[in-house]
Amino acid sequence: MRRLRLRLPLLLLFTIAAVLCLLFLPSRRSPPPEPPLPCGAAPSDATAGRWVPTPEPVPAPLYTASCPFHRGSYNCLRNGRPPLAPLSWAPARCAGGTNVVPRIDPAAFLTAASGRRIGLVGDSLSENLAVALLCALHSSDPDARRWKRRGAWRGGYFPRADVTVAFHRAVLLAKYTWQPVENPEEIQKDGKKGIYRVDVDIPADEWINVTKFYDVLIFNTGHWWGTYKFPKETPLVFYKDGKPIEPPLSIPDGLKLVLKTMASYIDREAPSTTLKLWRTQSPRHFHGGEWDHNGSCVTDRLLKEHELDSWFDPRFGGVNKDARTVNSVIQEALAGSGIRLVNLTYMSEFRADAHPTTWLGKKDAVAVYGQDCMHWCVPGVPDTWVDILAAQILHYFKQLGKR
Repeated sequence: MRRLRLRLPLLLLFTIAAVLCLLFLPSRRSPPPEPPLPCGAAPSDATAGRWVPTPEPVPAPLYTASCPFHRGSYNCLRNGRPPLAPLSWAPARCAGGTNVVPRIDPAAFLTAASGRRIGLVGDSLSENLAVALLCALHSSDPDARRWKRRGAWRGGYFPRADVTVAFHRAVLLAKYTWQPVENPEEIQKDGKKGIYRVDVDIPADEWINVTKFYDVLIFNTGHWWGTYKFPKETPLVFYKDGKPIEPPLSIPDGLKLVLKTMASYIDREAPSTTLKLWRTQSPRHFHGGEWDHNGSCVTDRLLKEHELDSWFDPRFGGVNKDARTVNSVIQEALAGSGIRLVNLTYMSEFRADAHPTTWLGKKDAVAVYGQDCMHWCVPGVPDTWVDILAAQILHYFKQLGKR
């Protein structure tokens, strides 16, 4: 009995001690859930949604035909095209498709990007995007001035926030040079005037030294990778390690190799804190023929979703199939890299109404070049691209600040 009486107080003490330990142990609560991504910042926001009338009151465009960063052939207002209908993109993720991607707030964007540099590298479709971004930001900083350094083709410096935005024109991304036939008599034999040598493992001079300069890099290529740009008289010939690749590569296979080597270069050379984005293809909207065979896009009608495949699916072999074809190559080449894919193709496929078409600003331009059903009016669809990219860039800067 005495032993039992002694054990009872000990058991009671142990019990009390255990309870106290449980009460005062640090709480192992799970961290609070991450807030949802802002509308436009999720990868799916451009690939699932619809165009809707811009909610009332419809704001005026951020910039006009007088923006100093304009390119003439994109400046549809100055060239006389009637203004496009005010439409906004409503991602399915954003309140079930009832909210639209918010328009960029240029002042807030410049403040958040203070001291940073944004570079776009690629072809004229990247320039189309760059013009829209430059003009949007100019609306908040009228003291912005043109900036063309480090090989930039077009750019702007915004002194109020010390922000630089520039476009580097590198249509193939890889270095390519013209090599004419040395003996003119050889031209008469096979019609070949020379070759464009493409060094698949060397970036073009226009951007080879900028990967450490920019805090955000946005790439694209694809629109030049076709025989209409490089016919048999002036073909692309691919080199690696300074030597011709044997057997010779076709243009599609050359594109695949360039994409892989350029992605590897970007991963290797750009700092880990640099936001690296790759913009997918911009769809064309030629109807009734190719660009050089009376193709037209004079319309104010958006395509319906059930029409998209017949216009763009490679299985149907239409004149606008290139975007999806190249996108599949891009997706495969970038798999496993540190480059984020920004898919702007789907949302743009609807907008057959938004190209410069015949309003090109130069006399006889249509007779010489055909209608422009590839590039986009600005203001126009590229402004929605800007809104989506701005949402993603600002979210990245915010997350970077938490590290």
